[in-house]
Amino acid sequence: MRPFLGMLDVRCQIEVIVGRGSITVRDCLRLQRDSIIRLQQTAGDDLCIQVQGIPAATGEIVVDDDTTSVKITEILSPPGAEAQQ
Repeated sequence: MRPFLGMLDVRCQIEVIVGRGSITVRDCLRLQRDSIIRLQQTAGDDLCIQVQGIPAATGEIVVDDDTTSVKITEILSPPGAEAQQ
């Protein structure tokens, strides 16, 4: 019997992080429709994909008809994996 068989249908929260940046409270209060917030990432950088808040992969946006998806470009090592080697 496989010990994890019962967990195969458990749902995990996935987040795709487009980028990060910072603004002042003053600028935050001035945000409105069509405002632009600059990010640290440059155009073409891979997106960070987190599973349950832990970075798990990188990827790029894929648009197919009316659906937006993410194509995985790299699977990241689990946190602390370097220390175990």
